[in-house]
Amino acid sequence: MSMTQQSRRSLPVFLAGAAAAALVLACAPAEAPVADAAGDGHAAAESESGREYYEIRRYRLADEDSRQTVLAYLENALVPALNRAGIDRVGVFGVEPPAEADEPVDPVDSLSVWAIIAFPTVGDFTAMKSTLEADAEYLEAAAPMYATPRQEPIYERVESWLLRAFKGMPAMELPPQTAAGQDRIFELRLYESHNEETARRKVHMFDNGEIDIMRDVDMAPLLFAELLVGADVPALVYILSAPDMEAHREHWQAFGGHPEWIRMRDMDYYKGTVSRIENVFLRPTAFSQI
Repeated sequence: MSMTQQSRRSLPVFLAGAAAAALVLACAPAEAPVADAAGDGHAAAESESGREYYEIRRYRLADEDSRQTVLAYLENALVPALNRAGIDRVGVFGVEPPAEADEPVDPVDSLSVWAIIAFPTVGDFTAMKSTLEADAEYLEAAAPMYATPRQEPIYERVESWLLRAFKGMPAMELPPQTAAGQDRIFELRLYESHNEETARRKVHMFDNGEIDIMRDVDMAPLLFAELLVGADVPALVYILSAPDMEAHREHWQAFGGHPEWIRMRDMDYYKGTVSRIENVFLRPTAFSQI
C-alpha cells in the first residue's frame, strides 16, 4: 500500500496549517521564471554532486508488543550497524497524536514506527543489504526480530520510499534541538503532482525561494527531496521541525504572511503544480539521531 493510499484513511490533518496548505494548492503569480539553462555534461555532473539520498520507512504494526519488538530491533541492531557502516543519521519516530481539534489518528498509524536514513550517495543505499548481511554483530542483535514464525509476523508490512535531495538543499540540516537532546517534533509533508512537468516546477519553486522563506520564518526544514521510487510518483517530500506544536503553528502563520511567499504564490509559472497534500507529525524516539 502506498503512502498516499494509507494516508487518505489515516494520516492526521494539520488543521491549523490548512490555510497555508491551501495557499500552496492555489499558488498563482505572474511571469514564468527564466528556464533553467541546459549546461554541458560537466555542469550537469556538478549540479548532481553532493545531493544526498534518503530512505523513508514505515513499519505498519498491529499491536504494542510488535511495536516494542521493532523499536528494540532498530535501537539495538539496525541503527548501530548502519553507524558502523558510516551512515550516521538514522532517525526513528513514532506518530505524534493530533491536537484535540484535529482528526484522530487511525489505530494502525498510531502504532506505526517511521525511520529516515540519510545516505551520502545512492551507492551507499544499494550496498546496505549486503553490508548488513555481512555484519555478524548485526545478525546476532537482529535475531529476535527474525525468529518470529510466519503465523505471528512482527509487522504487517514495511513500506519504503527512496528520495533524492533537492539542489536547493542538497544535504539534511539537523535542528539544534537534535544535538542538544531537546524535545522536538517534525512534520512530514508529501506533495503529489499530476504529471512530471508540474512536479518539476514545484521543485523549482522550492529551489528558487520557498526554502529560503521557510528558513526565514524559523521552520527549520530537515530535508527536501524528490520521490524516486514509490507508488506516489511524481511527488516530493519535505520535513519541517520545531521545538513543539505551538511553535510550529506560529511558524506556519509567519510563512503564510511572508511578502516573498505572497509574491511567489501568485506567479502563473507555479499555478496548479500540486494536486494533493498529505502530512503526518512525528516525534523522535530517545535513540533517534535526527
